[in-house]
Amino acid sequence: MITFSSLSLREELTQAVADMGFETPTPIQAKVIPHLLSDPTDIIGLAQTGTGKTAAFGLPLLHHMDVGRRDVQALVLSPTRELCMQIQEEFKKYSCYMRGLKTTAVYGGVPIGGQIRELKTHPQVVVATPGRLIDLLERKALSLEHVQFVVLDEADEMLNMGFREDIDFILKNTLARQYTWLFSATMNNEVRGIAKRFMSQWKEYAVATANTTNENIDHQYYVTQRHLRFETLQRLLDFTPGIYGIIFVRTKQDCQEIAEKLMKQGYHVSPLHGDMDQKMRSKVMERFKNKSLQAIVATDVAARGIDVNDISHVINVELPDDPEVYTHRSGRTARAGKSGICMSIVTPKEIGTIRQIEKLVKQRFTKCDIPDGAEVVRKRLFYFLEQIETAKPQKNFADLYWQSIHERFEQMEKDELIKRLMWLQLKDTIDNYQHADDLNAGFGNNNQDNSDKSVRLFINIGAKDGIENAEKLVRFLVDATDLESHLISRATVREMASFFNVPANAASFIKETLATKKHKGRKIRIDEAEQKGRDNGRSDAATLKGRGVNKDFNNRSFNTDRKPRFSDRERMSNGFPERKARRGDR
Repeated sequence: MITFSSLSLREELTQAVADMGFETPTPIQAKVIPHLLSDPTDIIGLAQTGTGKTAAFGLPLLHHMDVGRRDVQALVLSPTRELCMQIQEEFKKYSCYMRGLKTTAVYGGVPIGGQIRELKTHPQVVVATPGRLIDLLERKALSLEHVQFVVLDEADEMLNMGFREDIDFILKNTLARQYTWLFSATMNNEVRGIAKRFMSQWKEYAVATANTTNENIDHQYYVTQRHLRFETLQRLLDFTPGIYGIIFVRTKQDCQEIAEKLMKQGYHVSPLHGDMDQKMRSKVMERFKNKSLQAIVATDVAARGIDVNDISHVINVELPDDPEVYTHRSGRTARAGKSGICMSIVTPKEIGTIRQIEKLVKQRFTKCDIPDGAEVVRKRLFYFLEQIETAKPQKNFADLYWQSIHERFEQMEKDELIKRLMWLQLKDTIDNYQHADDLNAGFGNNNQDNSDKSVRLFINIGAKDGIENAEKLVRFLVDATDLESHLISRATVREMASFFNVPANAASFIKETLATKKHKGRKIRIDEAEQKGRDNGRSDAATLKGRGVNKDFNNRSFNTDRKPRFSDRERMSNGFPERKARRGDR
């Protein structure tokens, strides 16, 4: 068995690794480190996040540094600020006994002046994001003239983020470069293209990804309707007291909005995305690491630099477009030999994607029912009982307060006291969940089309916009919102507007979703219809007149082949006062 002490590392590095408690290298470290120590040729290392890649290239890199020189000898390129900072921290730990060695990290999102001053201290190793490195080169604050070693960490992610031209520029300007070490989770055509252009006679080392072999991850998925994703997320959080996890979303906007909604409802969470400045991101990570936050809501890019071993849960509010990204997400849990759970909230349409991911990670996912209200209350009750059972009160707590407590409750029966304590702890959960809906797709009230539980909506597109009938309207709504078609009922199409019913709990979702979209260049306007009377046709007509539409929309026999009397522009200025105010939307 290979151990760190048996490797030919310089003594200072061996001592630092021993102090950190590491004895045996991970598979990627065991393959790469001996080769890079004895024969540091160009290499490609294929391994997922969490497999120990930083030490795999970091220890050999530091081993080969000449601490007597005062120029940059090694450059490590990384896709994100967080990952740069993480690599820099690891390098500091490894080199703590190497007197004269200095490393520094440069990245965007912070003032460049401080980094320029740091570079004037003559570090031998620079860890950088491509964009900030080029800024420093253009300011002549950094020279790559003597760089012999270049490491591309997370190469596939850098290319996905659009850094290809930056990487090309940097590699072309490291003229003294002797060794290029490329590490990537995947070996796609773009990554191979970088290797072919800038590497020669490389050796390739691949290890099974952490996620395909990590049997300690329990992969679960929950099927619901698209408009119920947020409610399902809440339900899963409430059903998982004690959660310490990451909630993944696709966009920065989703990240901010979902985090804000959760915070308003009392959850200890915070967003983490690329639009936050470095000070705020560092503060969020500090709160997360000391467990002041039960979870962070993060985008995939922002989460790349998270290195926490105790994460119990990963929740995918939506599946990523690329199944490979799922392995990055799920790999945030079940680290350091621990177990973890990866939950995914999916619509019925996305079950096929689940099957693709199953093949990728070579594990069968468990389909779970979204817990009902009684299950949430029961789970939280038993969690509270466990907390009581395992609590360790301060040593002199009872001595200080026991007499007062005893006098206050002396006449109360034990069972009554327990009942009241349980009620105080659980009353908010009971209030929230005693009439909770069934969120599972295909079941419960969410798929019933009861008139008292549905809302009729108005939308400002109709036959004139190419939506000639109810079938086309439903198809348009399904494509625009990803709702299931059976949730849309009583669709009525008019010349310049349409109406349809959706379940009451879907109304806000569909209004928010469509309000951000356009149809043929015109902004979509959607609102609740003002229904009057039981006849649907009369109600719709009344609603249209109330919105300033001066036409008898109950007359369905208009001739669509006849040339209109007015042009669209004239029509807007003559008979459509509300549309006149919105002319700029066209």
